[in-house]
Amino acid sequence: MSNIYESAEATLGFISSPCLTKVELRVASRGISDRDALSKPDPCVVLKMQSHGQWFEVDRTEVIRSSSSPVFSKIFLVDYYFEEVQRLRFELHDISSGNNGLRDADFLGAMECTLGQIVSQRKLTKALLKQGNTAGKSSITVTAEELSGNDDYVELSFSARKLDDKDFFSKSDPFLEIFRMNDDGTESLVHRTETVMNNLSPVWKSFKVSLNTLCSGDHDRELKWECINPKYQMKKKNYRNSGVVTLNHCKIIKMYSFLDYIMGGCQIQFTVAIDFTASNGDPRNSCSLHYIHPYQPNEYLKALVAVGEICQDYDSDKMFPAFGFGALIPPDFKVSHDFAVNFDEDNPECAGIQGVVEAYQNCLPKIQLYGPTNIAPIIQKVASSASEEMHTKEAMEYFILLILTDGVITDMADTREAIVHASHLPMSVIIVGVGNADFTDMQILDGDDGILRSPKGEPVLRDIVQFVPFKDFKHASPAALAKSVLAEVPNQVVDYYNAKGIKPKCMSDYESTRTFSP
Repeated sequence: MSNIYESAEATLGFISSPCLTKVELRVASRGISDRDALSKPDPCVVLKMQSHGQWFEVDRTEVIRSSSSPVFSKIFLVDYYFEEVQRLRFELHDISSGNNGLRDADFLGAMECTLGQIVSQRKLTKALLKQGNTAGKSSITVTAEELSGNDDYVELSFSARKLDDKDFFSKSDPFLEIFRMNDDGTESLVHRTETVMNNLSPVWKSFKVSLNTLCSGDHDRELKWECINPKYQMKKKNYRNSGVVTLNHCKIIKMYSFLDYIMGGCQIQFTVAIDFTASNGDPRNSCSLHYIHPYQPNEYLKALVAVGEICQDYDSDKMFPAFGFGALIPPDFKVSHDFAVNFDEDNPECAGIQGVVEAYQNCLPKIQLYGPTNIAPIIQKVASSASEEMHTKEAMEYFILLILTDGVITDMADTREAIVHASHLPMSVIIVGVGNADFTDMQILDGDDGILRSPKGEPVLRDIVQFVPFKDFKHASPAALAKSVLAEVPNQVVDYYNAKGIKPKCMSDYESTRTFSP
């Protein structure tokens, strides 16, 4: 089985983009029925991944003889992508003695889930379904642990005194080089400071370097920055040094990963906002962007489902607020730019992504498409909730706002102001341009090509906006759209919490679960 994962990756296209991280999956099962009164089953778990509607085997555990509640030592190593729905299937088989193949094995049941569901819960237990999807008494438990490199870094500051003077007419211009001692006895340059001009007692600026670079993550590895001149050391009997270098400050800064926060209990709060301006066309007309075709979802629904399907795995209650903007709404038919699509202003949440879809479809006959295309109010509404989360100073909720619009917005100044404010909050904004309009002016909101600024000139604290035109993915799968707009979210989450110095909420509990018995 050594090469089966590599071949599965190539077959499924899993190696098209670098993964966020790797995840270890440990598997156990309980309550497996005995074969008969005299013998217990010999269970084995097969892990499969889905691609293009088909299941492909990735790996399998060892066979445990005579066990109705096995704990498998085999660890599944899986590439994790936040921006993709990675469907997994765990099949439990009873392998008869003397035969490790599946051809003559008895199928005991299977469990299907997504990798996102596992990592968001850290430990997922579900009933095993037999043929016909009937649940028996047996269950399977999958536990996730992130396998990642050491991303921590160290902050250092140095000074020196009584350095040798190397210049005739002025004092020396010293700089400091730090070397790492390698296992083979060689040295590797880690950092070179700036030069301090004309000073024999310099104080260099503090600097940051990753622990991997500094010492390969080994806190006991020797570093070299002593101020010794080998020539003087050989010639002068009483030579001690050419000055004294002092380490003034050393601070190791822990860098938490996206999965540290997710496994630590952070929930993704997903909100959708839909454009109901008149430029979409009459929903009753088949040419309208809001036309509800009985067999083919429109672009709004495709984008909503593609992104929402991924985000829903990271929200435990699966309740999603849905808003509309740019429509005349009942009962007085005044224009609104942040109305609840279910018309319940006190509770705009919908049950699951399907609930959002149904609320959207149900509201279309009840409203009148109007205008203009203003999105600042909905950004401000979600920012208000994110602001409450920010003041808790805990990593419990991160907000993702999906805005679906058919044209360039008309309140650009207010939107820029709202985004700059939101960049200080635990929040990201995804904008999908629906239809064939020219969205060139919308690119200004995506900070990839420059720094977005408010009308007053204040820059965004961090890049939180991702804009894509749906037409760029018209001939691709909805998954490709989701992958494009969600790829930056993990880094945005990490950047926010690490910059604020906020640790994962349940980190101590999480770390206590990271030691597993074999």
